[in-house]
Amino acid sequence: MRFKWDYDFVKASKYFYIFSIALTIAGIISLAVFKLNYGVDFSAGSNVDVKVTKNVSKQEIEKVLVDAKLYQKDVLITPGTGRVNIRFPEVLSPAQEATLKDTLAKNVDKSASAEVNTVDPEMARELQQNAIYAVLLASLGIIVYVTIRFEWRFAVAAIIALLHDAFLVITIFSILRLEVNLTFIIAVLTIVGYSINDTVVIFDRVRENMRFAKIKSHADLHDVVNKSISQTMTRSINTVFTVFIASVCLLIFGSESIRMFSLAMVIGLLCGAYSSIFIASPLWYGLKGLQKNVKTKPSKTTT
Repeated sequence: MRFKWDYDFVKASKYFYIFSIALTIAGIISLAVFKLNYGVDFSAGSNVDVKVTKNVSKQEIEKVLVDAKLYQKDVLITPGTGRVNIRFPEVLSPAQEATLKDTLAKNVDKSASAEVNTVDPEMARELQQNAIYAVLLASLGIIVYVTIRFEWRFAVAAIIALLHDAFLVITIFSILRLEVNLTFIIAVLTIVGYSINDTVVIFDRVRENMRFAKIKSHADLHDVVNKSISQTMTRSINTVFTVFIASVCLLIFGSESIRMFSLAMVIGLLCGAYSSIFIASPLWYGLKGLQKNVKTKPSKTTT
């Protein structure tokens, strides 16, 4: 049995717009003040992943770096269960890598093993550019696809909703000082895919209902959009919920290497469902209502 959603989504859209604008402003302020915590992929330097057989504190690792003459104030140390991550803002030389490994084995754990990943400044800039190109090309492809399948108003509403989703995820990562790396970009592109899928389902229902509706006023258009969202709401929630549960399980039980990906997915899925329902369709309604052949008031029936 399908649950009937009796809610005026279009009428309430102004409150959701205010909420989203407030989050966007908070995100802009956060990015201006805190900026993004770029990982070694985008900021250059060396990332050392140390595996140990016992728990190691941050202070112990700092002492190791001092002994190895590698300690800097910008070094980021992230201890964990059975592992420690050390990120250097500068590229370590082979001699420095060897010294670090020897010092770890002597002072921390004889069985300690270290994996060093290095990205030079030129490669970091190239990765940044490629990440930007990937997001822009994905957005362009979505604009072309939605325009061809529907119309340009649908494309504009869809892109604004997608940018909204991506920016909210970036904002949360900025506020929480979470690392932004290539895995994060993959998560953002995945979120874009899921979000546009939900949005297209609603748009498709809007288009289908428009075929059988006689649109003479904003009230008629208002009813079509509300009806379309209500008819697809259960499907949207079920789809997002199943992927959300899988992402939460990955976040809790997955390895450290995919934790940021899982977290970005969890946040992005919620943002995507929100924007598809409360942002994209009401935006299309606003754009469609600007057409000259749609009256600003409901038409009166003649007797």
